[in-house]
Amino acid sequence: MIILRDLELDELEKYKYWKLPHHKYHLFNGPYFKKDSIHDVEKHIKTLKNKLIKGKCALENKKIITNEHHEIIGEVSWNWKSKETYWMEIGIVIFNDEFWNKGIGYIALNLWVSFIFNTTSDINRLGISTWSGNKGMINLAIKLGMKKEAEYKNARIINGKYFDSVSYGILREEWNVQNNMDLNK
Repeated sequence: MIILRDLELDELEKYKYWKLPHHKYHLFNGPYFKKDSIHDVEKHIKTLKNKLIKGKCALENKKIITNEHHEIIGEVSWNWKSKETYWMEIGIVIFNDEFWNKGIGYIALNLWVSFIFNTTSDINRLGISTWSGNKGMINLAIKLGMKKEAEYKNARIINGKYFDSVSYGILREEWNVQNNMDLNK
């Protein structure tokens, strides 16, 4: 069973472990961006701890992915591409490579898309952007019913090699139809 939920105070050390820069997922999750240092991660965890102690949600635009054993598997996220036009992008990271290629990403991102569309009325589309070397994310977007909307040639450099940036998206109406949801809600 895959569960999306808020991070809890007693999970901060586990979460910190997975955010450290030495994990394999960093090779695929935006490898063209600067990675946080150990110091940056520790500072971030301290901020999260302060929020949790005050009873606030620590991860405002994220949920952690766990299972029935309460293992932290990864996280899903959203961010604004354009808040003014309700253009939102989503993402997913499976931290532990032992959980890769088991369908967990599909289940988690399916839950996340449904959650966002079911809890917002203004969001009409969701998108995912990645790089052409991240075949797992591309296949996941396609499996979710997303359509390729953009490809930017040679927009990302990883280990001295150029890759394309690719974007996929799905409209609320398309999501509802493919998931047999009542469009009149």
